[in-house]
Amino acid sequence: MSNKPSLPRGMRDFGPEKMAKRNFIFNTIKSVFSKYGFMQIETPAMENLSVLTGKYGDEGDQLLYKVLNSGDFLSKSSIDDFNSGSNKLTQKISNKGLKYDLTVPFARFVVMNRNDVTLPFKRFQIQPVWRADNPQKGRYREFYQCDADVVGTESLLCETEIVLMINEVFDRLGITEFTIKMNSRKVLKGIVEAIGAGENETDFLVAIDKLDKIGLDKVKEELSSRGLDANMISMAEDFLSIKGTNNEVIEALSNLLSSSEIGMEGISELNKIQEFLEPFDLRNAHIEIDPTLARGLSYYTGAIFEVKINNVKMGSVSGGGRYDDLTGVFGMPDISGVGFSFGVDRIYDVMDELGLFPEEVTTTTNVLIAHFDEESRQYGLSTLGKIRNEGISCEIYPDIAKIKKQFNYADKKGIPNVIVIGSDEINSGFLKLKDLTTGEETKGEIESLIQKMLD
Repeated sequence: MSNKPSLPRGMRDFGPEKMAKRNFIFNTIKSVFSKYGFMQIETPAMENLSVLTGKYGDEGDQLLYKVLNSGDFLSKSSIDDFNSGSNKLTQKISNKGLKYDLTVPFARFVVMNRNDVTLPFKRFQIQPVWRADNPQKGRYREFYQCDADVVGTESLLCETEIVLMINEVFDRLGITEFTIKMNSRKVLKGIVEAIGAGENETDFLVAIDKLDKIGLDKVKEELSSRGLDANMISMAEDFLSIKGTNNEVIEALSNLLSSSEIGMEGISELNKIQEFLEPFDLRNAHIEIDPTLARGLSYYTGAIFEVKINNVKMGSVSGGGRYDDLTGVFGMPDISGVGFSFGVDRIYDVMDELGLFPEEVTTTTNVLIAHFDEESRQYGLSTLGKIRNEGISCEIYPDIAKIKKQFNYADKKGIPNVIVIGSDEINSGFLKLKDLTTGEETKGEIESLIQKMLD
C-alpha cells in the first residue's frame, strides 16, 4: 500500500482560486514597476554557494538550502571530512544552493553583464526564493519575492520612488492602513559611535533588530550578554526610546548625534527623501522615521525601509534599503544601489484576512454553453468560437449530460452566465443568455448577446 502523498513543511500548492488572487497581486506590482521604468529579468533557482555565502550574515548562511553535487556526491569526501563536522563535509559534497533572496543574484547578474547593462540600471524580478526557516503563519520555506532595484546611482530620488511605488501598489490593492518605517544605517552607525560601542556594531544591530519581537528589556539583556557595558546600554536606551512625529524624531536624533559626522549625514538623507516627496502631493506618505529599525541583512549601508500592515498581526510585508558596494564582492567595486522587495505571500494573507480581493478576480470563465444533445453541442461549437473571438472567456460543457448537471458545473466554478442551446434555438437562431447571479434571462441572436456581455 502506497504512502499518502504530502508536502515538505513550509511548502504549498496553489489551486485555481488562489492562483487567480496571487496573479492579481503579481500583475498589480508588475504594472507599477513597469510604470516607473523598471525592466524585468530572471535568474536561476540555484546559485553557486560561493555567490551566496557570506552575504546575509551568520544567521542567513545557516538558512541557505544546500544542493548535493550531481552524481556520486561523496566521491570527493573522506571519513576525515565527515568527522570534521558538517561545515567541512558540506564544502566537499555541495557547491550549489537555492537562492535566499533576489538581491545577491541580481548583483552577480550585474557584474556578469556589466558591458550590456545601461547605468543607472532599473530592474525588477518576481521569482520564488527558499529559506530553511521554521515555518509559521506568514513565514514559509518557499515564497515569492517581488524586487525592484536601481544600481549605478547614489541619488536619493531612488529612495523616494520606492516610497511612491509602495504607496501606489497598496492603493491599487485596497490596503490603506500601513506604515513605511524608515531609518538609515548611517544613523545607526552614529548611535554606535555616540555610545562608544564601535567594536560591537554588529552585535548592537542584531540585538535591536529584535526590538519589535522581544521588547526593550530583553534587548538590553542581549546587549549586555554581547559585551556592552551598563553605560553604553543606558545611552542606547535614550536613542531607542525616541518617539514622536517625524520632525520630532529627527530633532531628537540631531541633538544626540551632533558630534557624529556619519550620523548627521544619515539624518540629512532622511530629510532629503521627505523633501523629494513633497512635489508628489501625497496626502499621506505613510512614513514613520524609526531610529530602532535595523534590518538584519549586513549589506545595507544607507536608508532602510520596512513596511507593516497596521490592522493585522503579521510581520513586515515589504522592506529594503541602500547598499553601497554589493557588487564589490564580485570584483566590481563602487556601484551604489538601492532596492526593496514585496512579500507576496504575506500580502496575500493580509488581503484574504481583510477581504480585499475583488469578486471578479476569481472569475476565470464568463459564460458556459450548455446543450441537450449531440446536435446542439455541435451547434454550440460555432457559438463558442464567435464569443471567444470577441475576447470573452467562454467554455462549452464537454459531455452530453443533463442540463441540471451543467448548471451545477457553472455554479461551482463561479461562471456567471450560461447560454442554453436546444432544438428551438438551432431552428430559430435565437439563443437564451441566463445571468446566474440575478436570474435575468435575455433572448436574442448571438451578436446581440455578445454585445450585452461586452457592455
